[in-house]
Amino acid sequence: MNSSTHGDAGPDGGVVDAAAVALLVRGIHDGLAETRRRAGAVAEAFERYASLTPGAPRPGQAVRVLDGFEAIDGAIAEASAACVTEMLTVQPDGIRSPSILAHASTRDPALVARGARMRTLYTHVARYGPALGAYLERLGEGAEVRTLDEVIERMMVFDRTVAFLPANPERTSALELRQPALVGHLVTYFECLWNRAVPLSEPVPAATGIAGITHRERVIAALLAEGHQDAVVAQRLGISVRTCRHHIGRLAEALGTSSRAQLGVRIARAGLGGPA
Repeated sequence: MNSSTHGDAGPDGGVVDAAAVALLVRGIHDGLAETRRRAGAVAEAFERYASLTPGAPRPGQAVRVLDGFEAIDGAIAEASAACVTEMLTVQPDGIRSPSILAHASTRDPALVARGARMRTLYTHVARYGPALGAYLERLGEGAEVRTLDEVIERMMVFDRTVAFLPANPERTSALELRQPALVGHLVTYFECLWNRAVPLSEPVPAATGIAGITHRERVIAALLAEGHQDAVVAQRLGISVRTCRHHIGRLAEALGTSSRAQLGVRIARAGLGGPA
């Protein structure tokens, strides 16, 4: 046979098939090409999300991570100082402490004085905070507050161009968003909640039409029907776990059951499992 066609003698006297060698080389080539492709994709991803690194914002930067209360407060103060039209805020934690409102009072009046409008959403519980009235009085007509049974996580939006959201449950890290589509989505969400909320000048719903069950207990019943534990229900409504359990006790009494296991069944039969 002609060895140039079928192969050459190997070092051990065997025959090396040229076609097999060609396939081996092709496999190595394709593997290297795939490795280069993946490396390029990783590099592109890093370039795309490079703006997620901490530090001063860069022109066109869509998202910035803020680590620590000092960095978060400083970025919010800068956005507030530059705000000229509107500030939208969601505060989910019930009654606002006097110290937090005092800190806000050092920043927010200047914003309102420039003619910017402030709109804030709280849970209904925040109405009973003794410091809220004094804070709003200092802001005057430039600030408007409405309340809901429950609101979304904390959020601040300035001039519909920059938004701040918590980045972890402890709120020691935050995201500064400047991507127009993301900010626009948050504004739309805020407006939906705002249209459902009750102005601070109006009373919150008190009754449900079911004897012995208040509006808040109706809301608690709906959250329990969704399977939430007491601590989660309390957090979402901005109340203490103790207060939440007091309402659950009243709810159980009104529905004629002393068993927590039967409470879910009674809630469903009374039609309290849906939104209040």
